Amino acid sequence: MEKTGTIRKGAQRRRRLILMGLLGGAASACAYLQHPKFGASTAGDAMMPIRNSPNYLDGQFQNLIPTPGLSEDSSTVSVLFSSLIGGERLRPEAPIPVQKTDLQALDRNADVLVWFGHSSCFVQLAGRRILIDPVFSTYAAPIPFVNRAFDGTSVYVAEDMPEIDCLLITHDHWDHLDYASVRELEPKTRWVVTPLGVGAYLERWGYAREKIREVDWFSTLRMDEEWKLHVLPARHFSGRLLVRNRTQWAGFAVETPGRRIFFSGDGGYGPHFAEIGRRLGGFDLAVLDNGQYDRRWAYVHMTPEEAVRAAGDLRAKALLPAHVGRFCIAKHPWDEPFQRITAASAGQPFRLLTPMIGEPVPLDGSARPFGRWWERVKEEEAAR
Repeated sequence: MEKTGTIRKGAQRRRRLILMGLLGGAASACAYLQHPKFGASTAGDAMMPIRNSPNYLDGQFQNLIPTPGLSEDSSTVSVLFSSLIGGERLRPEAPIPVQKTDLQALDRNADVLVWFGHSSCFVQLAGRRILIDPVFSTYAAPIPFVNRAFDGTSVYVAEDMPEIDCLLITHDHWDHLDYASVRELEPKTRWVVTPLGVGAYLERWGYAREKIREVDWFSTLRMDEEWKLHVLPARHFSGRLLVRNRTQWAGFAVETPGRRIFFSGDGGYGPHFAEIGRRLGGFDLAVLDNGQYDRRWAYVHMTPEEAVRAAGDLRAKALLPAHVGRFCIAKHPWDEPFQRITAASAGQPFRLLTPMIGEPVPLDGSARPFGRWWERVKEEEAAR
């Protein structure tokens, strides 16, 4: 009997320790989720524009056309399971080549774009400096050491940026809205423009409300006498963790007297591209979602072939593929989007621009053909 009692006491002690561990883990998780990087919810008077939006229904933002998050033959469980399984050449084995341009030394009168990898861009137009979705952190995820940037691509930091006239944020996903980068940029940022609901994040991260403009789709802001900004629809979704679509997602068009540049942000193909092209009369350059595609989420990201089709709908004179080249989110080989969009662009009326990270792209139409730098990486991989 004494031995049985000892066994029972030991079992009870183990259960107590397990329970204490679970409670401690839950408490730690709850405390971690209070970190400012998870953002903030819009409240009070700031909710009025959201409630009045024709794109907001039953507590969530909607796409212009029905857009399932997953294809009909997919499930959340299957996607989570597949994320644990490796794929072929998801990351380059050799460093990505870069050309680090001194942005602060650029001629202020030169119209130029510099791509930082994935969807981050610096644009100089009519003397104005614009920064889109800056992610300078090495990781694009809520947990450190998850979704690590490709080797060689983390060459820019907030200190490298000149004074920014306007910071544009397309939506709240981790690979587009980076807490550390946005916080560090605040002292040198004059304005921030976001889709509806995202401004609450910026406020929590130290931006004065007077700096922030939250705008619905198909709205136009005249920033000054030289340029205006169009906030445009995208076919996507939002959510920083478990709650989805409480904030809006968007694309942007920057227009000056001499140029029009379009940035799709994230999103699947849809009729909105033709509508945008019709309304604005075409673009000198379209920077389009071209990577992280999968048949299971075919409605919310474009394949390279769809990006080419969208460029035609937009009446673009040039196409720069984005959402690729720095992070791995989907299971396709890291360089496949470059290969496919190069093939799909052959014979098209627009020019395909594929600069290295940091390589300046003149916006006056004089951009020379860029080399297929991803092929050099593949050769280096094969030589290892």
